[in-house]
Amino acid sequence: MQLQEKLIAQKVKELVQPLVKSMGYKLFDVEFKPEKGWVLRVILDKEGGITLGDCEEVSKRISGLLDVEDIIPVSYVLEVSSPGLTRELTKAEHYEFFTGRLVRLILKETVEGRRELKGYIKGVQENILGLVEKETGKEYHIPLSLIARANLEPERW
Repeated sequence: MQLQEKLIAQKVKELVQPLVKSMGYKLFDVEFKPEKGWVLRVILDKEGGITLGDCEEVSKRISGLLDVEDIIPVSYVLEVSSPGLTRELTKAEHYEFFTGRLVRLILKETVEGRRELKGYIKGVQENILGLVEKETGKEYHIPLSLIARANLEPERW
């Protein structure tokens, strides 16, 4: 069923992307998975962050669109949310989306004797993450396949 979940998430993403963009938001991700029943999670962002009101407005519009298109064959709960301050990054698009932001990486194996890095995302090219370490300014080029876990780090003022 996991393939079916990914196909539905991809169809929803393609369907809601133009709507979300026209409303002034960026579509971060779409997830469709079983939790306590099926959950369709639409994750958005915008400059300055997402408010509860933003989530409610987008939820109403997406809900209407999904009712008309009827592409999900089971009952589900629609959740619209923001990526969150310490959002986990799991796809190349996520790193691209947060270029310039501070991230903490846990690696599957050591890179130059390091298993953990904290730095600013420079970008992704051919599944290689460019990262500028926060403390030293040293630039790393890390294959995404070597990243065990990556989370945004809130900036401390």
